[in-house]
Amino acid sequence: MQQTKQLIEKYYQAFNNGDMDTFLNLLTDDVIHDINQGDREQGKAAFAEFMKKMNHHYKEQLVDMVIMTSEDGSRAAAEFVVLGEYLNTDEGLPEANGQRYRLPAGAFFEIRDGKVARISNYYNLGDWIEQVDPQ
Repeated sequence: MQQTKQLIEKYYQAFNNGDMDTFLNLLTDDVIHDINQGDREQGKAAFAEFMKKMNHHYKEQLVDMVIMTSEDGSRAAAEFVVLGEYLNTDEGLPEANGQRYRLPAGAFFEIRDGKVARISNYYNLGDWIEQVDPQ
């Protein structure tokens, strides 16, 4: 349990630091990534491309982190708040002009051989759209 909690802490610390090398090295080569309200991608290369796109469009820090783990350490969950800035317009979404947002979110993990083998992210896309494109 403790090793899994430390892995997830390191994962999010690397994310917050923008340290993509460390971040990606915490994943298995065949990592599964369930994108919020989107597709399932597989493989570290696909995840790296996804993060490259995300880092172009958004600048985010994750705060108020709570990490929970299964007794055997094979699964974990994290609840947190995303503090973000919308930098560049993402296809199919409202126009970006530096809008700031605060968004509750969560993630579920499967752990294998001390690395993240699956991550499924969840947040309310409608809430995010309302924050960046109020009507």
